[in-house]
Amino acid sequence: MTAMVAAGDAALAVEVRGEGSPVLFVHGFPFDRTMWRHQLAALARWKRIAPDLRGVGASTAPAAGDGYSISRYADDLVAVLDALGIRASAVCGLSMGGYVVFDLLRRYPDRVSAVLLVDTKPDADSPEAKRARDELATVAEREGPDAVIERLLPRLLAPQTQPEVAAQVRDMARRWSAPGLVGALRALRDRPDSTETLRGVKVPTLVLVGSEDQIAPPGVGRVMAALVPGAQFHVVPAAGHLPPLEQPLATTRLLADFLATIV
Repeated sequence: MTAMVAAGDAALAVEVRGEGSPVLFVHGFPFDRTMWRHQLAALARWKRIAPDLRGVGASTAPAAGDGYSISRYADDLVAVLDALGIRASAVCGLSMGGYVVFDLLRRYPDRVSAVLLVDTKPDADSPEAKRARDELATVAEREGPDAVIERLLPRLLAPQTQPEVAAQVRDMARRWSAPGLVGALRALRDRPDSTETLRGVKVPTLVLVGSEDQIAPPGVGRVMAALVPGAQFHVVPAAGHLPPLEQPLATTRLLADFLATIV
């Protein structure tokens, strides 16, 4: 089932499947909810919830260009949980989705029953990274999503990843509006450091990272997991920044094994 959920100045397309304990999946940049397609199909024991973030896919973009921030994305997720009558959920975020999970933990800790962090990191952007975000935002405004994804793609996937996955990534990027791309890049640029947030996590936590990830490498994931008392840490072999698509069977098994321990 796909529903539209009102979230302030935007409407979010939300895919909902199954019954059971809820798991909220939060996509990264520049992907959409279909990056979780294999997990949404396979994790049949749980209620799977996957929104397109504002300005992405079938969700609408806010009228104001400043309607994007990591906190705004987090507020949107709370609106999704409210619309579905869910008090607390396990939350699984990849990359930018992980940054949104960090904000949920800061401002809505009672809405998060477990944390699953995939190929993300707690650090804020360095000055050099901030400049790169601004440059890519200019590309998005002038040339659109195709130009953005072609710049990003070389660093996203492991060398052995099948070509059809790259095609899926391009398709997802094309479903972003230009304001959505620019807004997300500025939200990424301005996000806070989340190291102290992780030290305060009190719920079960899983950290996954692709063995070939150039953006959030395994060493970064290992250090991040060490910040959270009792967190599990696993490396997905032969995967880059997108294990859910690059190695769906291994990724789904690790997620399922973790979720089975918290039901």
